Amino acid sequence: MSSELNFYGGYEDFKGYQTPDLRKKHIAQFDREFWTITGCTSDISVLEIGCGSGQFLRYLARKEVRFFRGLDHDPALRAHIHRDVAENFIVSGAFEYFAGLGTADDYDRVVMFDVLEHFSVEDGANLLSTIKSHLTSDGKIIVRVPNMSSPWGGQYQFGDLTHKAAYTPGSMKQLAGSLGLVCSAVYPQKRGSRSRSFFQSLLQKALNKMLVDPPEIWSANFIAVLEIRKG
Repeated sequence: MSSELNFYGGYEDFKGYQTPDLRKKHIAQFDREFWTITGCTSDISVLEIGCGSGQFLRYLARKEVRFFRGLDHDPALRAHIHRDVAENFIVSGAFEYFAGLGTADDYDRVVMFDVLEHFSVEDGANLLSTIKSHLTSDGKIIVRVPNMSSPWGGQYQFGDLTHKAAYTPGSMKQLAGSLGLVCSAVYPQKRGSRSRSFFQSLLQKALNKMLVDPPEIWSANFIAVLEIRKG
């Protein structure tokens, strides 16, 4: 019987870890995918799970967020975290981190960009349930995953052998509902130049008219906002 393969072996080389820049285009992207859609102010606490080399952490520092922390399970990333946010970075798995928190250690925002698909559906559900117990009353979970309802989502979903679960906007809503959460909004991930976005929009409108069951969102990835169900 063969042992289970570890596809995280050599992951540093596969992903090409490096200390990230934070340019205007990156700030604009995080504004779209996080700040604006969740009504952020600087007076919040933010946890990023699977922070990688810390580009989003640098963004939070730029926004002068009151308290933020990023965690990742790979110790090799420590060498690539920018010195400005090195104190905000922790090497830890998500479940291990939450196990060490007190009951009063709640966050206003918990962010998982390109992370949830690395867990099985069952483990992902357990993780979201754990996060739910550490959200403030108006807290929100922001998730970005490959969009398997889109013809272009497969290159992201199947381009990494560490991915274990696939989602559509509909299944994300189903997952949230099963955990006492509500998926309050889903958004396409907008990428590329304005001209490219314009022509993509024209193509999508044409396909929407031609197809019987077009996808809710066409982009290769989508962003979902999850909140605790009230009442």
